[in-house]
Amino acid sequence: MVRATAAFATGILALAGAAQAAEGPDGAALGLVWVAPFVGILLSIALVPLLAPRIWHRHFGKIALFWALAFAVPYGVVYGPGAAATAVWHTLALEYVPFIILLYTLFAVAGGILVRGDIRGTPASNTSILAFGAMVASLLGTTGAAMLLIRPLIRANIRRPRNTHVFVFFIFLVANVGGSLTPLGDPPLFLGFLNGVSFFWTAEHLFLPMLLSSAVLLGLFYAIDTLQTRREPPVLSANDDADEQPIEILGAHNVLLLFGVVGIVVASSLINPALGIELIGVHMPLDSLARSAGLIVIAAISLATTRTSVRIENAFNWDPIVEVALLFVAIFVTIIPALAILQAGDKGALAPLVALVNNPDGSHNPAMYFWLTGILSSFLDNAPTYLVFFNTAGGDAAALMSEAAPTLAAISAGAVFFGAVTYIGNAPNFMVKTICEERGVRMPSFFGYMIWSCAILLPLFALNTVLFF
Repeated sequence: MVRATAAFATGILALAGAAQAAEGPDGAALGLVWVAPFVGILLSIALVPLLAPRIWHRHFGKIALFWALAFAVPYGVVYGPGAAATAVWHTLALEYVPFIILLYTLFAVAGGILVRGDIRGTPASNTSILAFGAMVASLLGTTGAAMLLIRPLIRANIRRPRNTHVFVFFIFLVANVGGSLTPLGDPPLFLGFLNGVSFFWTAEHLFLPMLLSSAVLLGLFYAIDTLQTRREPPVLSANDDADEQPIEILGAHNVLLLFGVVGIVVASSLINPALGIELIGVHMPLDSLARSAGLIVIAAISLATTRTSVRIENAFNWDPIVEVALLFVAIFVTIIPALAILQAGDKGALAPLVALVNNPDGSHNPAMYFWLTGILSSFLDNAPTYLVFFNTAGGDAAALMSEAAPTLAAISAGAVFFGAVTYIGNAPNFMVKTICEERGVRMPSFFGYMIWSCAILLPLFALNTVLFF
């Protein structure tokens, strides 16, 4: 699999180098058939682990590569290999690589923090962990907060026979809703920051929707967890041997490294993105290069300074990040035509869908911006989806922060909140699922998770629509 991926990457780079002047896909010229590989990778993620778990476990990388080639090869036949290579290379260089470097760093650093001691999986303690995670997610990012807290939460609840709901709500709150208050919380908001949205704008305009959503989810979780606990034998609802150990944090210096990640991300945003270098026909912004280099250094420091015994006791391994990396490279490649069609607006095959965000008089419809941004973010990558609707609404940050503030708030909340609807809506979702399953937690299937999310989140989002959008 590694050799096949390397050969694919080498071919892409060679063809891209020979076609530097080629343009990206023209969304107006693409039919919906080009979205088929993207639908294919989504259905594979949803169905193959359920229907053929052994095949998926052994060959998910090959399946991901197949769907990436299912777009790249036909596109190369129709529009030329240079055009296909350029489109793929542009996406990988500017979007996928920075994305996976950030996830890798947060995964490596958070995996070096071990919380040991008397942590019992009671309704009160579980709710407290979820509340704390939602609170710090906007500071450390949803990935950082999720990777920091998921393992202690698993240890606290691993002996409970009814624990699936704990981790479903963890994805809702810590991996998604909690990251809605700063550009550091979730990638879509960071893209808005880079496009001129002020750092504290999201905190000001999304605080009430985030507070309402978090309060409702925490209250509902406490009620469900209390009911489930009453159905369990008392001896299984806690870790008996935890009574003998006080709470302690090993690898605590990694907490400082997490704040270092925050500092690097903030500092990189001060660099002029017009500065950079040309790499095989793609302008690589200096801010992105500096950010990625700094993050790699942070990860290296964590790996070099954290005792191996800490990571062993934390059950740390690289399988979750490898799975996410391989699956998301296919998602990023196959999403190329879908986003191009959306960016074509009223000239693309999805023109009727895009037209729904405006009222008959041409004014913005914040409620539709919230739902369409959200629904697409549930299945597409929420960062480029945010940009599509940001530009659909005019793309002028100053105007969107003032007279069109309800529209920008709707786009921002839709991109972040709806990331919780599917496992692929936000990268931490899939990482949490993988880590839980490795530790013996029975997580819902792709569609099983959507039953949870749709039943709980969609009524909550409807309430948000009525009150705020």
